[in-house]
Amino acid sequence: MGREVHYSHTKSNGTTMIFKETNLQGAFVIEPEMLTDERGAFARIFCKKEFKNHGLNPNIFQCSISLNKEKFTLRGMHFQKIPHAEAKLVRCSRGLIYDVIVDLRPNSPTYMGWTSIEISLENKRMVYVPEGFAHGFQTLEDNTEVIYQMSQFYSPGHSGGFRWDDPSFNIEWPTEPIVISPKDKIFSDFRS
Repeated sequence: MGREVHYSHTKSNGTTMIFKETNLQGAFVIEPEMLTDERGAFARIFCKKEFKNHGLNPNIFQCSISLNKEKFTLRGMHFQKIPHAEAKLVRCSRGLIYDVIVDLRPNSPTYMGWTSIEISLENKRMVYVPEGFAHGFQTLEDNTEVIYQMSQFYSPGHSGGFRWDDPSFNIEWPTEPIVISPKDKIFSDFRS
């Protein structure tokens, strides 16, 4: 019979996840509070109740994985148009990414603003990307794996994007992409 293990854990704000709003309204970096013992660690990486309490869309309709063989692979910038706009929760389960989000909501005080966050298995960060945002990332290590949870079903007819180097935004990427899809390469500039 095994002995019972009790975690001693002080909750900083009554949750087991730490929500930090970025400089873009409604977009958050989320960090799990790790509970550790002699076995290793345990953390919550999603909770519908905590998302609702922070005003975030808690619905998950699809989950996807992106496998990227080479360092400096770039994917983006992608979004879904209304009525299929989606919120995303993005995490990196292997490797390291430079994640970029852009606020495309015309009535937002941070409209046309962008921010970047490094996400890795080691730092355990996740990014909550609200509806009406574009998202993209560049891998900073070989064999990087990214997991997305999305609040809408993918709708090819509502899929949109703009060039990763669109001068309307002047996104500062770590380097020129080594690998980029033909589709992402030929996106036009953003039109508001």
